Amino acid sequence: MRESNKMDVLGLLQEHGAVATGHFRLVSGLHTPVYLQTALVLQYPHLTQKLAKALAARFSSPVDVVISTGLSSVVLGQEVARAKKARAIFTERVGGAMAFRRDFTLARGERALVVVDVLTTGHSNGEVVALAQAYGARVIGVGAMVDRSSAPLCLGVPTRGLVSYPLQAAPPDSCVQCQAGVPLSTARRGLDAGTDGE
Repeated sequence: MRESNKMDVLGLLQEHGAVATGHFRLVSGLHTPVYLQTALVLQYPHLTQKLAKALAARFSSPVDVVISTGLSSVVLGQEVARAKKARAIFTERVGGAMAFRRDFTLARGERALVVVDVLTTGHSNGEVVALAQAYGARVIGVGAMVDRSSAPLCLGVPTRGLVSYPLQAAPPDSCVQCQAGVPLSTARRGLDAGTDGE
């Protein structure tokens, strides 16, 4: 993959069966007819490395630490950290809030890059940016493999994705599929509640 353009990333996702259609409920509670399961691409280290290098190149500033926002982004974050010659840590949701566990910590003044596989509402990423800043770290940006946001995100730091693939989503009470009586898609490939970014 010489360039990380829309055809490259979306082509990889489609080639590996990572684009599912149906009626999915996202972590945010919104419903969508298209779900991305990026793990189907990220299971291949050689592809993850290429995607991570392209994502790392979107941020020219030096980085001390890459923070992945949860389990689905850890593999990508690890490879971005390798490309940036930085350490890699990740957050987990604890008691409803994003937090560091496993003795992870940040030092005051560390330059942090937040990495996520799919960026949708920016809610979780905003929590991670605030968490890092509370430690005194300087967040240089949020990087995503796929940016599914449909409106500008107010994260207070540069946000860059390899590809923009805006999410078509609605709350359950205004979901066209709900109104038509279409049931939520079943747990095909572990998608029972959907985790297509947040």
